[in-house]
Amino acid sequence: MNARTLSPLDRLLAGIERALETVAGAPAANRPTPAHGLAHAELDDTERRHAAGLMRINHTGEVCAQALYDGQAALARNEANREHLLHAAAEETDHLAWCAERLEELDSRPSLLNPLWYAGSYAIGALAALAGDAVSLGFVVETERQVEAHLAEHLERLPAQDGRSRAVLAQMQADEVRHAENARSRGGIDLPFPVPQLMQASSMVMKTVAYRI
Repeated sequence: MNARTLSPLDRLLAGIERALETVAGAPAANRPTPAHGLAHAELDDTERRHAAGLMRINHTGEVCAQALYDGQAALARNEANREHLLHAAAEETDHLAWCAERLEELDSRPSLLNPLWYAGSYAIGALAALAGDAVSLGFVVETERQVEAHLAEHLERLPAQDGRSRAVLAQMQADEVRHAENARSRGGIDLPFPVPQLMQASSMVMKTVAYRI
C-alpha cells in the first residue's frame, strides 16, 4: 500500500512495527557495510571494550534517529516532507545495521536502555512536528550537526588500528552532513535558544550512559 493512502491506524501499526524492529529486531542494511573488505585489527581487551563502548553509543544514536524521524514523519503536515523524513530514516537504518554488526564483531551488545531512548526520541520528534514543518526540519538540521560533531570526536578516539569501526563512522558522518543540508534546503530554520543547548545536554547524558549500559 502506498504511504500516501495509509489511514491513521495503518500509520500507527506501521510505526509500532518499525519501533519493534529498531529496538528488538535486526534491521537489514540496503547498502553494504563500509567495513567490507577491511581486515579485522588486533585489539587488546581495553581497546576492544573502548571501541565497543563508542560503537554502542553510535548504535543508540541511530535508534534515537529512527525514533526522531518516525515521530516527525507521523505528524508532518506536508506530504513531501513526510516522504523526505522517511527516506532519511531508511538511510539511518543502514547506520543502525552497520553499528549492530560492528558491535557483534567486537563481542559486545547494544545498550540495554534502547527502548527508553527510542520512546523519548519519538516523543521529541512528534513535538517538533507539532511545531510545524519548518521547525521540524530545523530540528533535523541541528540534530545532524551535533551528530556530525560527535562522530568526528569518535573518529579521533577510536583505537588507531580499528579501521573497520572508523570506516563505518566516516560513512555515517558523510550521510549526516547530507541529511542536514537536505533539511536546510527544504526550509529548516535555526532553532532558538535554548533548544540546541538542551539537545546537546541530553545527548551528553545518552552518550555517558550508553557507553557502559
